[in-house]
Amino acid sequence: MEKSLKTDGNEDLSQKYITDAERKQMLSALHSRLFWVGQHIPDYVEIEGEKHPLHNYVWELIQKENLTASEKSQIDKCIDIISEKEREDEKELEDEPLTEEQAMSLYHETAGLLRAIIDLKEIESGALKEGTKRFQEQFVNQRVRDAKLWLEFLTNVSK
Repeated sequence: MEKSLKTDGNEDLSQKYITDAERKQMLSALHSRLFWVGQHIPDYVEIEGEKHPLHNYVWELIQKENLTASEKSQIDKCIDIISEKEREDEKELEDEPLTEEQAMSLYHETAGLLRAIIDLKEIESGALKEGTKRFQEQFVNQRVRDAKLWLEFLTNVSK
């Protein structure tokens, strides 16, 4: 749907607002299985008028070897707060008239918040550390296999 916004002058600022179909597609994408792929956790999240460094907080938690009970409790509170912000953003995306630019910005912010929630839950449960450890073991094993194949190849070529 196309809307024109008039200013005090005779200028006509035309902005294209998202259609209901585009809105439904964005909301559906947020609920798809791999919505978070390629999405970045926002550097900051504004809650009750204050900016909080979300990306750095998640990164610091990822780097910790073990979490204390206090840190786990703080993660739970953070998940609750971010979840509320995510619901507000999703409701805005669902109901408010938005330009394409506003809608895309809100979509990416919402997806980033959802990704932060998933990461925080995995950090708290230890699943992230376990997955990382498994990946690193597989990576090392693959490098050893590759090195052996190269050595075998070089041996065969030099005969």
